[in-house]
Amino acid sequence: MSRLNRRELLATTGAALAVGTFGIIGRAKAAEFTYKFANNLPVSHPLNVRAQEAADKIKAATNGRIEIQMFPNNQLGSDTDMLSQIRSGGVELFTLSGLILSTLVPAASINGIGFAFPDYGTVWKAMDGDLGNYVRGQIAKSGLMVMDKIWDNGFRQTTSSNKPINTPDDLKNFKIRVPVSPLWTSMYKAFDSAPTSINFSEVYSALQTKVVDGQENPLAIISTAKLYEVQKYCSLTNHMWDGFHLLANRRAWEKLPEADRAIVARELNAAAMLERADVAKLNAGLKGELEGKGLVFNQPDPAPFRDKLRSAGFYSEWKGKYGDEAWGLLEKAVGKLS
Repeated sequence: MSRLNRRELLATTGAALAVGTFGIIGRAKAAEFTYKFANNLPVSHPLNVRAQEAADKIKAATNGRIEIQMFPNNQLGSDTDMLSQIRSGGVELFTLSGLILSTLVPAASINGIGFAFPDYGTVWKAMDGDLGNYVRGQIAKSGLMVMDKIWDNGFRQTTSSNKPINTPDDLKNFKIRVPVSPLWTSMYKAFDSAPTSINFSEVYSALQTKVVDGQENPLAIISTAKLYEVQKYCSLTNHMWDGFHLLANRRAWEKLPEADRAIVARELNAAAMLERADVAKLNAGLKGELEGKGLVFNQPDPAPFRDKLRSAGFYSEWKGKYGDEAWGLLEKAVGKLS
């Protein structure tokens, strides 16, 4: 099998999305149900490509009764705006990070617990299994529908302008940008770091002017935001994993005939599985691409980081916030944390 590099994959999937979009526009038959699918990712991201493919399959399988229109790249507003819209019915389908969804469903951020997941095998075991079922149950209680398969956003890595992060001691007094989130701030305070909440639009300049010395994000963000221009080191800490829950407005979902709901769920869940494989290919290529642009990589041992969080009381604190049931399901998948 030939291997695609990142540019080839994005070009191929971008072209596929363009063809799919043209196909929808070119069909004259009016749909019985026209639903909007919103997200915050670029049009060429595998999530949008695979979702568009699923939309085309859904339209074909329902003989044109259901048309799903894609609105990528925050076209319909910020994540917070779109969360309001999915709840009110202004948007029918929406993919959202569990870390942001936690403002409505606190349990949704549990997959972001620091250094909990050692690898993707453990992630999918948990999120396709009991822990994911628990979170999806909590989402359902909020009044939203959620698909069975979570889409991949990726593991987050740590970059720095002045040193590689090899041990927890390297994070002591380290000035790091974090999103505005209690989970992030709590974790880095446990490492005795100096976390600073900064909007992402200001991260590049904050790194450039040394307001902070480092930041953390998946490799795809490090690449597309050109953070390698203002950072020297990238430590593959894999300290958090995040995914996108595919949410549906409950009223819009229940309007669909039961047989059509089964088709929609089948195709969207299948698309999520394909997106996971696409993201894995992208990540494999990105490391080499970023090395070529001067970023120096290292792979620290996660065990000392987990030990530090444990001794600092981080895991015990968040166990209390999530509750024994949710925490027990997390530890069932990843092993003892607290």
